[in-house]
Amino acid sequence: MLLWLALSLGVAVGSALCPLISVELFLIGMIADGHHPPIACWILGGVVAVGQVVGKLLYFFAARGHITLPKWLQPKDKPRRVTWLTMAWAKVTVWFNALRRRCERHPKLMIATTGVSSVVGMPPFMATTVLAGVARMSVVAFVVTTLAGRFVRFTALAASPHLLSHVLPHFA
Repeated sequence: MLLWLALSLGVAVGSALCPLISVELFLIGMIADGHHPPIACWILGGVVAVGQVVGKLLYFFAARGHITLPKWLQPKDKPRRVTWLTMAWAKVTVWFNALRRRCERHPKLMIATTGVSSVVGMPPFMATTVLAGVARMSVVAFVVTTLAGRFVRFTALAASPHLLSHVLPHFA
């Protein structure tokens, strides 16, 4: 059982760092497969939630400027030609800065948005994590909000195969 929990934790951290890895698919597949020791849904949901929050903290602290990004991710200071792409990026930058200022003025709104995003995934959790870091959301508020939201999300996902296979057929 400990091996499965460690694997789940690793996949959760990996999926938090690399959006191409889906911890949701891993979790549902693992539960639906049934070739693992029985693990309570809430334990599995908690382990995956911790892994996700630990991984997202790297983005949160990078957005705050506490983690130095590699050279290839840092903005270049060379002059650029004005193209439609640079114009579009300038508009996105203006919009993002206005959003950041609004979030700094209303921290409860930032907490609510981050909480909803951590459960539902809309707005994208990666984006709200970065915005929370840029808007200087409290680290404690970020961890508590996202851990609770991710726990609800992944516990529900871990319970869903059992619900679909055992409860719903009785309604047919």
